[in-house]
Formats: sequence, structure tokens, C-alpha cells
Amino acid sequence: MSLRLNGPARGSVGRALQQTATSSTRTRAPLVPNSMRCTMRAASRAYATAGLPLSALRLPDNYIPPTQPPTARRPDLRKTQLLRSYTAMLRSIPLMLFFQHNNLTAVEWAAVRRELRASLSKVPPPLAGPDGTAPVDVTSSIELQVLRTRMFNVACKIVDYFKPEDQAEKSNAYAHDLSTTAYKAIKEATIDESSPYGQIRPLLIGPVAAVTLPTVSPAHLAAILQVLSPSPPAFPAPSRKKNPGYYDPVAQSGFQKLILIGGRIEGKAFDLDGVRWVGGIQGGLDGLRAQLISLLQQAGLSLTTALEGQSKGLWLALEGRRTQLEEESGGGKKESQAEETEASS
Repeated sequence: MSLRLNGPARGSVGRALQQTATSSTRTRAPLVPNSMRCTMRAASRAYATAGLPLSALRLPDNYIPPTQPPTARRPDLRKTQLLRSYTAMLRSIPLMLFFQHNNLTAVEWAAVRRELRASLSKVPPPLAGPDGTAPVDVTSSIELQVLRTRMFNVACKIVDYFKPEDQAEKSNAYAHDLSTTAYKAIKEATIDESSPYGQIRPLLIGPVAAVTLPTVSPAHLAAILQVLSPSPPAFPAPSRKKNPGYYDPVAQSGFQKLILIGGRIEGKAFDLDGVRWVGGIQGGLDGLRAQLISLLQQAGLSLTTALEGQSKGLWLALEGRRTQLEEESGGGKKESQAEETEASS
């Protein structure tokens, strides 16, 4: 029995046979080896760059990336970034206390920081001002950190002897702390023993740790001195009943290895007596302002009293002289009248 196809099926079969015949008659493109393709690509590239010299494709030797200015030290080193952090800390932190530490263990450092936080937490928060806004509580921002003495010494020298504002007039000079200009400035600087750096340089010898306060707060400074450097009666150590953790053997071992050697307050070096004087200011900065106002008022009153005393003395002298002259003139008139009376009688 023969197979019969209907109209649509017969047409689709015919189109398929026609496409097969057409594709078989087409000529295939010759295959190109990979080596020849690479050669053709290199030739095309050479043709594209044939008119440009190789030196034109290089950056100039004095090219400076806009995101990385030239530095005297390699910026990717840890010491370089540590130097930048020290200079930023010296410019932004107004109060720093320096302690000489002697081989404290990690457990002792943890105990010292624990007792320091406990002492700072007892400082009352600042009161609101007249406008109703309360100052920021700086208790959480006070830190105890170990310094790299040599790097901190260089940072102090940069902060004191390198002035970026003096480099604004120079077109090719960079004013950052790692620049060649800063390096030359500290190399050519003459150290003055009366300068802040000259006074603080003898303290930066050996292992040194620092307590940093973001603001000058005598109350927080007193709390730090009571724990790290107690000196009764002004700064007594906490009692065993109120703070038993202070007398832990590990904590006591750490406190005995910390020695207060000085401080840096508002860019000036302070010795032990100066640091304790700042910590002993009653009422903080507000109390210091009140003392200053009282001192100025007393000076004004004493000056006013002195000036009034001089003027009063002069007035009394003139009044006494006038009274004396009036009496003398009155007595003369009486004598003349008496003589006239005697003559008439």
C-alpha cells in the first residue's frame, strides 16, 4: 500500500530537500591555522601603532598621581602611617599624659585599663549650659596606648617645626607631613631647649605610654591621677571598700610599673607639679573661669580704691587749706575791728 502525503506535508518536505541541496552546493571557507591568525593580529596592531614611537606610550618621569602626592617615606609602610597618626593626634588632642612603663604583661595592661575605665565612669557628666545644650561626655574617648618612642619623637618635631601654611606661596612644595619639605624642615631646624619640643624631648626616652584626653577636663584628669599616679591628699587612691579590684595583685603589679613623667597640655610641656595643678582645679574650666573673673574684679576694686584714695587725700588737703585760710582771714578781720573799736573809744 503506497503512502500518500497531503498538500501541506508535501510542501514542507519539498522545501527541506531544496535547502539541503543548496547548502551542499555552497563552498566552504578554508580553515586558517591559529599561528597565522596571531601573525595577522600582530601585523594589524603594528600597522595601527606604526606612526607612534614607544616613548610616547610611557608616562613622563615627573608624573604625579593626583591621589598620591610624592613623599619622603614610602606610604605603604606601617611606620609611615604610624607617623601620620601621631602627627594628627598631636594636632587634635589638647591633653596628653606620659607614663614610663617597664615590661607590663598583657594581663597587667588589661587590669590597668579596667581600673582606669572604672575610675573614669565615676566622673559626673557635664552640666547643661545656659542655652540648654549639654557638653559631650568624653569619658568613652579617653585612651591609654603604648607609643613608638622614636616615631613619636619625629612627629613632635614635625608638629613644632614644620608649618604647612608657610608653604602656600611655593608652587612646587607639598604641605603634608610626609613630604620632602617637612623632612627638610625638621632636618634644618635648630632645637631650642625652651620650645615645647625641647622641653618634651627628654621625656621621650625608653618605653613610654600615653593617656589621651580629647578635651582639657580637670575632673577626668584627677580621676586618672587617682588611679595611675595617686598622691594624697590631693589625689588619694580609691579605698578598698569602694573599689576592691584596684587592690588586685595583678593590677597592683601593673600600677607599680607605671611612672608619671610629665604631660602635654594645649601644646605646652608640663612637669608633675604642673599636671597636678591642672588636675586640682575645682569645678573644671568653669571654676577656672570663675577664679579668673574674681581675680579681675579684685584687681579692679583695688585699682579703684587706690585711685579714690589719692583723690580723696588731695581733696581733704585742699579743704583743710581752704579752711585754714578762711580762719586766718576771719581772725584778721576780727583784730582790725577790735583795733577800730578801741580807737573810737
